[in-house]
Amino acid sequence: MKKSNVGSSFDSWLREEGIYEEVTATALKRVLARQLEAAMKEKQLSKAEMARRMHTSRAALNRLLDPEYDAVTLSTLRKAALAVGRQLRLELV
Repeated sequence: MKKSNVGSSFDSWLREEGIYEEVTATALKRVLARQLEAAMKEKQLSKAEMARRMHTSRAALNRLLDPEYDAVTLSTLRKAALAVGRQLRLELV
């Protein structure tokens, strides 16, 4: 016997709980942090060199790479993308 989906989607549940935006923002930040770490590894950039290219401190870079830290500005994300030879692309959906 094949079971069909019962109830609502996970997104719907998150919305019902009132945590959709928070969970989505946290997930997005984690993805960005992992993408930056992968790009740094691909370019063989140390944290010190990455911070130098971004014209920032290692502490600021560590916050950017911390998946739990979500107070990141667009300017910082743009600097990080440029430092690894990438572009920052944002879209509203």
